[in-house]
Amino acid sequence: MLKLALFFLVISIVAGIFGFGGISSAAAGMAKILFFIAIVVFVVLLVLALVAGGAVAGK
Repeated sequence: MLKLALFFLVISIVAGIFGFGGISSAAAGMAKILFFIAIVVFVVLLVLALVAGGAVAGK
């Protein structure tokens, strides 16, 4: 998912260089949304791993 966010970021930068403002802002918005989704998924999986690790260590 982070690869896709970086892909949209590069598209945004290239479109901005060539003067396509609408495409650039849309790609930047999509990159931002994908980045925050990736961060949320990471935090959820981190919490689940800590909970599962605590259950195994306590057993």
